[in-house]
This record gives sequence, C-alpha cells and structure tokens, in this order.
Amino acid sequence: MTRRRFVPFALALLATSLAVEAASDGHLAPLFDDLGDHHASVTTVSVDAQRYFDQGLVLNYGFNHAEAVRSFRAAQRLDPACAMCFWGEAMALGPNINKPMDPADAPAARAAIDRALALAAQVTPRERALIEAMSLRYAVPAPADRSALDAAFANAMAGVAARYPNDLDTVTLYAEALMDLMPWDYYDADGRAKSRTDDVVAVLEGVLARNPDHPGAIHLYIHIVEPSSTPARAEAGADRLADLVPGSGHLVHMPSHIYLRVGRYKDATAINERAAAADESYIEQCRAQGFYPALYYPHNLHFLWYTASLEGRSEAAIAAARKLADNVPAGLIGDIPLIEQFLAVPQYGLIRFARWDAVLAEPEPRREHRFAHAMWQAARAVAYGARGEVEAARAAATAHAAEAGAYGADAYQTYGYPADVLLAIAGRLAAAGVAGAEGRDDAVIAALEAAVALEDGLPYMEPPYWFFPNRQLLGAALLARGRAAAAEAVYRADLERVPLNGWSLSGLAAALDAQGRGEEATTVREQLAQAWQDADVDAGGASIRYF
Repeated sequence: MTRRRFVPFALALLATSLAVEAASDGHLAPLFDDLGDHHASVTTVSVDAQRYFDQGLVLNYGFNHAEAVRSFRAAQRLDPACAMCFWGEAMALGPNINKPMDPADAPAARAAIDRALALAAQVTPRERALIEAMSLRYAVPAPADRSALDAAFANAMAGVAARYPNDLDTVTLYAEALMDLMPWDYYDADGRAKSRTDDVVAVLEGVLARNPDHPGAIHLYIHIVEPSSTPARAEAGADRLADLVPGSGHLVHMPSHIYLRVGRYKDATAINERAAAADESYIEQCRAQGFYPALYYPHNLHFLWYTASLEGRSEAAIAAARKLADNVPAGLIGDIPLIEQFLAVPQYGLIRFARWDAVLAEPEPRREHRFAHAMWQAARAVAYGARGEVEAARAAATAHAAEAGAYGADAYQTYGYPADVLLAIAGRLAAAGVAGAEGRDDAVIAALEAAVALEDGLPYMEPPYWFFPNRQLLGAALLARGRAAAAEAVYRADLERVPLNGWSLSGLAAALDAQGRGEEATTVREQLAQAWQDADVDAGGASIRYF
C-alpha cells in the first residue's frame, strides 16, 4: 500500500475560523499567571500591552492560536498604535504544521497586517522587517493554493533571521515558517531527512544553544526530530519544557512525543496527566471552544491511553480511553471528522487487555459514524473468536468487510486520514479472530503478518494511528503455536520500534525460555520488572491468547 503524507489534526477543518473563535465578548482576554516568563520587547507605550503581547507569543508557541489572537487583540485595545500587536494577530491567524489556514481568516489576517504596516513608521528596523515579511503571507481573496504565499513568507523570514541572528524569537519563527512549507513531511521512509529538514534542525539547535529554555524552539525541535532515527537528541529540551510554561497544556504535553520514542512511558503518562489537567482548567475558566479544546485537549488523553497501555496499566489506560471517547461531541463530528476516530479507542483498549466480555458489551456506534461502526464490527469479531464462538465471529467479520468495502471516500479520506488502512488492519485482525476460532493456525499467522505489513505502511504519528503494535499480537500467536524462534524475532523487531515495552519484553523472555536460553531470559525479565513496575496485569502479559 502506498505510503502517504498526512498533516495531523488540521485536515479536520472547523466550521468556524480562528477569527470567529477569538471573537471577544467586549471584555479583555485574561492575563494568565502560569505561562512562564518568556519576553519579547516590542514598541509600545503600555506595560500591559507588552504583557499581552508576550502572552500571545507564548500561546502561539503552544499552538493555542485562538487564545493568542485574543491576547494580541487585547494588546491592541490597550495601545492602538502598537504595530507589533497587529503583527501578532496576523501571525496567529496563519497556517501551522497542524492546521492549514482557514480561507475565512484571510480578511482578518490581511487587515491586521495592513494596520501594522500603517503603523510601521514608529517601530524599530527589526519590527519593520518582521511586519514586511508577514505582509507577504496573506492575500484577499485567499487563493485556493497558498503555497506561493507561504514560500514568499519563509524566504522573507530567512532574510530577517540573517539580519537579526541575536533575536531568538525571529530565528525561531523563521524555523517554523520553513516547517510550514513541509508539515509532517520531514523524513523519507528510511529515516533520511527530506527537503529543508536539516536546515530547520540547525536553526533550532542554534537557538537552543543560546537559550536552552526557549519554549517555541523546544516545541518545534521536538516535532522536527521526533520522526527521525535519533529522537533522543530532543530529550534534554523535553525534560525542561513542561515546567517552563505550566499553564499551556500542549507545551506540557509535548515532552511525551520524545518520551514515547525513547521508551520513557511512565514519564509520558505522567506528563499527559498534567497536560490534561492544565487544559481542563483553561477550558473551564475561559469556556474555550473550537479547535484547541476539540483536538489538542483530547490529544493528551489519547497519548495517556497509549503510554499507560504500554506500561501494562490496564485501569489507567481504559479509563483514559473512555474519557477520550466521552469527550467527543457527536454533533461536531461532521465539522471535525478527525474526532470520530476517538470513538473506537475504548473497544480496542479492551482488546489490548483481552477483556472479551467487555468488548462485546460496548454500545453500538451510530450508523452515520461509518468508520467507528465498521471498527466496532471488527472488534466484535476478534472478541467472539477469542471466546471460540465461530459463527458469531464470522458474522461480525462479514459485517465489517461489508462496511469497510462500502466505506469509500468520506470525510476521513478527503482530509487524508488513513481510515482505509486502519479498516484494513481491523479486517486482518477480524480474520485472525475467525481463523483462531476455527483452529486454522496458518491463517491466523498470515492474517497477523498482513496486519503488521499494513501497520508498517502507515505514516508517522504520535501516538501511532493503530491502537497497539500488531507485532506484539503476532509474537504471542507464534509463541502459542510453539514457534519460539519466530516469536523471538518478532518481539525483537517490535522492541526496536517500541523500546523497552513490557509486552514484547515479556514475550521475548518467554520465547527465550522456550528455546532453553534461560540466562538470557532472566536478563530480559530484569528489564521487564523495571518497565512494568506499575503494571496491574501479569508480568507474563505475552501469555494472553488473542487468537
């Protein structure tokens, strides 16, 4: 299957623009006291306008763009002559690596930067250069293809960064402009850097060498290196970031992107618990609506489910999965198609921990939620198969195949989400469930190998698009059928991809024991004891028979 490029979050477009989300009720946006002390001096006569500008910049670095717009607009009200306060609004209304620009925001962005240009006679040369660069980013009416505008802006920012290399915000925003030209398309399938990825890495490493606590640079650096073969180079920055801006749930969350890649699952779980709490506080206090609460907040819960499951913490993982699904407003799925995926997480979380009765007790999704409904059918096939109920497993697998086959190009497909691949993986697991119930061992292994191959073709995503590493299920199936050497190879391959995970450490130890290599197994079990120190499932998790 062709490997596709995908921009996360963004391709689920909102019905309302950022400008609408940021609309004021007549009151100034709040000044938060938990966003750290990052400061970027601008030309203004108002101390409070400067505070709002700083807040808007940090919120922009934390990808809470609607709240950033509110802060910049508050700064404008306090100092209507602050050119950079209008520049900030224009910046926050633009595209980013997680969300292409809504054409409905183009008039507001153009108006803001035009106002900044009108006020530019009284600003510093650096500020004027930033304003002039930003003016190249927007046109009204907005073109269907804005790549030329984005390229013009990035090229202009290269010049500004070269003229003002000591202004680390300018240099950081130049790096972001480059990333916006290639969102989430930084490496090829072999891990080699693509396009201008190395340029971005060098720019951000230069910023962090001078200010290791720059929140925007750390955030972007995590994103540019997390898909690489050496994500640990961002680990030091990740360790600092969460405490730099404790009120920004997304910045608190960001270290987990690196922790997941390097096997620090306990730390990833803990950091997402903090991030979720920060976002819940913000959403409640500010009654936030739109893109940030709809996708960035549940992203914390999604991550929490995934890393807790890798820790073997079934109760915490399943609770996070349920909270994630419960957070999905059914009425918004039409506007934000991407959130439909979250409805399937609890059922597959239950599969992860082999809770077959609970899988079958999960309520049927609405028929109009076609992806979630097809995934529900496949999950039932797996559960029925595990319980040995052949006819029920066949019926559920057949229903899944029919629904997946009729799925077609709906909102997910239109926006680039790999729903077809996920449905195909689910179909392979359903087939394995049926084959297992029928006692067809070779068919079980073939179906699981096909699931692994499909999973390997998915684009990079954190947490991964699929609910759990299918190699772990394949290894368990091989081990249960006496194929210990093959199981060992599968588990080792999984540990290369998902380091220090207890599922594959458990399976590897069992596979080594089965081959009479007890001393090696003992060493692996020492790693397992550390990896699953907080687990509430048996340390022999690989002994769970799925198929």
